[in-house]
Amino acid sequence: MEEKMKKIYSLIAMFALVLIPMLLNAQDVNVTGDWEMTTQSPRGERTSDVHFDQEGEKLTVTMQIRGEEATAEGTVKGNKIEWSVTRSTERGDFTISYSGTIEGDNMSGEAQMGDFGAMEWTAKKK
Repeated sequence: MEEKMKKIYSLIAMFALVLIPMLLNAQDVNVTGDWEMTTQSPRGERTSDVHFDQEGEKLTVTMQIRGEEATAEGTVKGNKIEWSVTRSTERGDFTISYSGTIEGDNMSGEAQMGDFGAMEWTAKKK
């Protein structure tokens, strides 16, 4: 019985050593600041400036799209990031939904552009 308890305690300790740093690391993610984003559009590679303000999981985004400033709201959960930007164009409103993964001072993901498909994006903190 005593040997069985030692194994159980060892197993619990091992999980704690693995899970606790992962949970702490996920909470440490904060993307607040200026970033340079590169998108792979059908018209070629495009680079733009993006500013993120993060409070907990809430995200406010200000980005330059074709010379115009656009603002959006989104979320950061662990190392996952999401936000959507809606722009008014001559053809009506157009929404781009961004989702990706944060890895230190770098991010990457995909932007869904409705009927126009998706494009890959990367970002690097300035």
